This record gives sequence, structure tokens and C-alpha cells, in this order.
Amino acid sequence: MGALSVTAVCALSVPAPARAASPSPAPSSAGDGTGSTSLPPIPLSLGDDAPCTAASNRTAGAATRAQQSLSLPNAWQLSRGGGITVAVVDTGVSDKAPALSGRVTAVGDAAADCVGHGTFVAGLVAAAQTSGTDVHGVAPGARVLAVRGTDERGTASAERVADGIRAAVDNGAQVITVSAALTTGEAELTAAVRYATEHQVLVVAAAAPDIRPRSGEAAAQYWPASAPGALSVVGVTADGSVLASAASVTGADLAAPGGPVVGIGPRGSGHYIAAGSSAAAALAAGAAALVRAYHPDLTAAETAERLTGSAAPTGGAPRLDPYAAVSMVPPGSAPRAAAPSTAPLHLPEVSTAPQDRALLAAGAMALLMLVVAAAVVVIPRGRARGWRPPN
Repeated sequence: MGALSVTAVCALSVPAPARAASPSPAPSSAGDGTGSTSLPPIPLSLGDDAPCTAASNRTAGAATRAQQSLSLPNAWQLSRGGGITVAVVDTGVSDKAPALSGRVTAVGDAAADCVGHGTFVAGLVAAAQTSGTDVHGVAPGARVLAVRGTDERGTASAERVADGIRAAVDNGAQVITVSAALTTGEAELTAAVRYATEHQVLVVAAAAPDIRPRSGEAAAQYWPASAPGALSVVGVTADGSVLASAASVTGADLAAPGGPVVGIGPRGSGHYIAAGSSAAAALAAGAAALVRAYHPDLTAAETAERLTGSAAPTGGAPRLDPYAAVSMVPPGSAPRAAAPSTAPLHLPEVSTAPQDRALLAAGAMALLMLVVAAAVVVIPRGRARGWRPPN
């Protein structure tokens, strides 16, 4: 973004069936041999005279293979992100998006999103599944805080992003996802991330721009992702390959699906497609929401450590695993269990008086029966003898 921001113009294909969301003409297909149908790309920024991003007239039946690899239903058995607010520092987030209905709060005018990229990112974080599609965000129970990190046309600057991070902290976010990856602003962006970490807010940032820089302009570090305390996330494809736009980046903390990914837009119920580390950061921010909801006592640093420590090892940055991040038992610890008592076992004293009385009664009854039996035999004989002793 920033000086690197340009409008995406090429369509990417979705490896899942898609259908028209309205009678409007559908975009041309970009078949990949599987019968997939293309979705419109979500732009990163708009030209000065360009209209706002139009509603998509295509709806994907399912997310891409990269997104499905996160196996979110497993994580949702434990957490859906309820009670957590994720700030999206981007082009704004439309509060009219059906999949985010009732869960968007905005700072200033950030509820208006002409470009659409911020709404797309927010959908990757927290979109709820809507009728007729299996596309959803990582943390569908979380709330979204819309914060501008760009101007209305989508151009980011270090000052806007830094102000956006601080505003997100001041407005109650527990997790912040930042789409911009800038080559300038190290000092002010580092200070903004420090402000967030001091307030136990985790900043998740794209490790690289979504558009591959021109030859000779690629950098090894971008900001705020390289700031101490930020969780730097690089986008990878379904097979684990780093996206071309992030090829120059080294030292990312985490890898997550970055392309292609399917998501929502600022208008209508149709879907768009995109590729980039900003999408990967959004998915990781959603996973952070799952973790913070399930483990509310964790600090921002501990949340980041859980995400990286539970990730699948690869040749580069470890691969995000939301279920493992939520359910992992850290090394050296064990599930909570009741501690065994070392005190001697004392049984309560039991009185034997009732038992003694019962035995006495039984004995008396037996004796009485013997006396009666003897009488039955002896008395008739005595009468027959006239009660005289035998000779």
C-alpha cells in the first residue's frame, strides 16, 4: 500500500463453484481446468476519478483450498472469538456488509469504505456464514472496529497507520490487523506498536505489500510489521510457497494463506478474490481473536507466542494452525487436575450400639423359641405321668 498501492486489475479464479448473485452480467470466466468461475478482484486503492468499488454479482459456494486448510470447524468447538474486538486499520469497513451485520463499530468516518479492501479484510477476520455459501471469517463471533489507515482512495501513510493503531487501542481493540506494509515511518510506527503492546493489544501486520514491487524496489523489511512487538505475517499459497509479492521478505514470524482467498465486499452479498500478505495477516488476526477469547488471561506477547509456537514448522515461517493455537498445552505444563492429598485418611467413627442391640434381641428370640419348643414336648408328658418323676 502507500506508494506501492495500485488498483488490482486482473481477475483470479476460485477453485470452488460460484453462481450469480443477481441478474447482472457475470464477469468472464478464467477457467483452471476444474470448471471454476472467476470472481472480481478487490482493489487495494482507487484512482482519483474512479468510482467506488461496485457490488459483486458473483457468490462463491465455498472458500479456496488455502482457506479451507485452516480447518476452522475444529477450532470453533472451543472458540469463535466472542467478546473480542479486532480493529482493522485499512480503507474503512462498511457497516452495511451482511456478513458483519451488527458487529461493526467505526472510529470517525471509517464505516464508509469506497475502496472495499478494509471490508474484505474484516470479512476474513470475522464474517459470519450467510445463506447459500460456506465463505466465512476465522472468528465469526468477534466484533470489528473500523479504523482508517489510508485516505478515502486507499493510499496509506506512516502517519495515518500510526494514528490508526493508537486509535484502535484507545477504542478498546484487543487485536489489530494492519494491511499496509511501508518502507518509511520506522520511528513513528515502532512507537505506535509499542503503545499497543504496553496496553496488551496485539498488532498483527502484513510482512510485505500485496503488489510485487518493481525490480530493484523490493525491501527485506516493512513497517509496522518489523517493529518489536508486532506479529509479522507473510502470505503463502495452498502448497506453502511464499507469494511472489513477499519473496524479498525475511524473518516473518508466521505464514498464513495469502492467495487466492475469497471474501466479502463493501456492498451487496457477492464475493471478491484477492492475494497478498494483508489477507494472511487478517486470517492470523482472526486466530488471535480465537485464542484471546479462549485464554482471556494471556498478554499480547503470550498470544503471539501461542500462535507461533503452535504453528506447523516449514522451511521458512511456521504455518498458522488456529486449532492448535487455541488448544495447545505449552511445554512443561499439564492440564489442570486436583492435587492429591498427602494427609492420612480418617474414616468417621461408627457406633456399634444399634448392632449390639440387634444381636441381643436376636439371641433373646432364639432362647424364647427353645423354651417354647421344650414346653411343647415336656408338658404333655408331665400330665400323662401325673407330674410324677419316672421310676
